[in-house]
Amino acid sequence: MATICTETLQALRPLCFTLPKSPKSSSRFLSIPTIESRPHLVTISSPTSTHMAVSRPHPRLRVRASAAEFSASIGDALGDVSIFTASGDVVLFKDLWDQTEGVAVVALLRHFGCPCCWELASTLKESKAKFDLAGVKLIAVGIGTPNKAQLLAERLPFPMDCLYADPDRKAYDLLGLYYGWGRTFFNPASAKVLSRFEALQKAVKNYTIEAMPDDRSGVLQQGGTFVFKGKQLLYARKDEGTGDHAPLDDVFDICCKVPVA
Repeated sequence: MATICTETLQALRPLCFTLPKSPKSSSRFLSIPTIESRPHLVTISSPTSTHMAVSRPHPRLRVRASAAEFSASIGDALGDVSIFTASGDVVLFKDLWDQTEGVAVVALLRHFGCPCCWELASTLKESKAKFDLAGVKLIAVGIGTPNKAQLLAERLPFPMDCLYADPDRKAYDLLGLYYGWGRTFFNPASAKVLSRFEALQKAVKNYTIEAMPDDRSGVLQQGGTFVFKGKQLLYARKDEGTGDHAPLDDVFDICCKVPVA
């Protein structure tokens, strides 16, 4: 038991690796969404995505996101966001699946150096055959440059044709995914990973710290899972904390209810 705990703690160490000591130490911190507090409401606006403001209940209420939270035009907005393939080519979200009738699961990981995201990527890989059988496109996006994505793809391994890099966190900002010290290190939802020791250990067997993003502010970003049919958002779930991933049974349930062209 002692060996299991030691190895797991070593695997989780990159979560705390070399964070900026102050906002002035990283230019990316200058673009962190500003927060305006009101009674039971937090309104977030980002300098990098001024075209969209996201409102959500106060964090203490612990209300998870739903598709109803987003504008009906969110599919169009996300479609114009550019990211990178794992091989380094620029691609738009709208080119990743059929924008009329195609069904896609878009899983936004935290960053390619996050052990919990290696675990999630491993789970997605194991479920890919089920997605394929249902005619659903699987898209996994992580924070970091394409060469960081390649490390995860090669060492986990993970299919490169399903893996994309968003080094500037454009999609994360647009979708209003949670960000910050509290969400990353102190949210109670992060404790869920403790119940998945064995899966985590297996996933990080070939882990390398070299997959960490060069911009260390990226480690404070949380992910989320979204299901689209064409441009229509059917399911949305923001990760409350590190390792708080969407239940795949819920995702499959949504996908199986949607007729695929």
